[in-house]
Amino acid sequence: MRRRSFVSGLAGTAAGLGLAGTAAPATAVAASTAPASVPGWSAVPVPDARPGARLYGVAAAGPGLAWAVGVEGLGNVSEGTAVALRWDGAAWSRTDLGQLASAGPLTAVTSAGSCAAWAVGAGGLLLAWDGTTWQKTPYPGEGGSGTTVTDVAAASDGRAWASGRHDGRAGLLHWDGRHWRWCAPLPDTAAPTPGHVHVTPGGEVWVYGDVIARWDGAWTVLPRTTGIRATVSGLLPVAHDDIWLTGYGYGIGGPPGKPPGVVFEHWDGTRWSPVKAPYGVGLLSSVSGDPLGRPDRITGWDFWDQKRSHYLRWDGAAWVSERGPEMPETALMTDLTRIPGTSAYWSVGTTSFYAGTTARMHVERLG
Repeated sequence: MRRRSFVSGLAGTAAGLGLAGTAAPATAVAASTAPASVPGWSAVPVPDARPGARLYGVAAAGPGLAWAVGVEGLGNVSEGTAVALRWDGAAWSRTDLGQLASAGPLTAVTSAGSCAAWAVGAGGLLLAWDGTTWQKTPYPGEGGSGTTVTDVAAASDGRAWASGRHDGRAGLLHWDGRHWRWCAPLPDTAAPTPGHVHVTPGGEVWVYGDVIARWDGAWTVLPRTTGIRATVSGLLPVAHDDIWLTGYGYGIGGPPGKPPGVVFEHWDGTRWSPVKAPYGVGLLSSVSGDPLGRPDRITGWDFWDQKRSHYLRWDGAAWVSERGPEMPETALMTDLTRIPGTSAYWSVGTTSFYAGTTARMHVERLG
């Protein structure tokens, strides 16, 4: 997800993407370059949107209900307006956001049960799906200086968590089923605002981005070693000594507009080790686990083959390539989610790095 930051960062370098990129990281965990024999990804039609459209987040309640959020009308001097789509089991359609559509992009969405969902957007906007439409939801400090939310994730028991900042301190907002309340802030008063939040199937809560930490009533902070010019886009905590991290980085120096290099790391309980991905120039944008929280799929963008999305699939021993359908334009996927009760997936993104007239919403499905 919850993925606007990395797409926005790339938009500024789009004009120079033909330049040579950074080298792939050193091998630490085995990976394979052999494509999967039956990828099974296909493009799915989406409603029309104003040029400059992107989808940043996707969530599913089941085969007959899913949500995707993003922006349309994004331009060099315009933040665009929010877009929210709903899948009804047969097609994607737009949901009416009313005045909320003028509040800037929606950046993340999470399923909160059989028919409920939460979403967040620019400016700390927090929304709830009531079964028919999206409603703005108040939370402590909303609209105040030094308070915002950046991502949201729901747990299987109905609780939800939002990463963000309150009274100038990085932290975590908790929904207990009735009220939103802020947890104790991260212990470092200078800790950066976490961009994302993840809840494991077992109920553990993690925040990540420029800081990586676990909340269990107190904070446990992990080191972040990806570098100051790197973006952490995904985190999959399988166990305390088995965590996968995805992202992209630009390294030091180099010509303006050069493409990013893949950031892919594994935590073994003591240190982060680089993982060699099937491609090194490009990015990884989202990582998803299976119903038990074990590694399953990663989505990203391959600089050397931009007209097909490039997924990574865990085959039980290594991450292997899995390709999406051929596209007439760029296939830049920003988020993916497993469809509960199935082995199928939704993946969402855009067709252009440019913020202007060419970018369209793009959705792919596996299975």
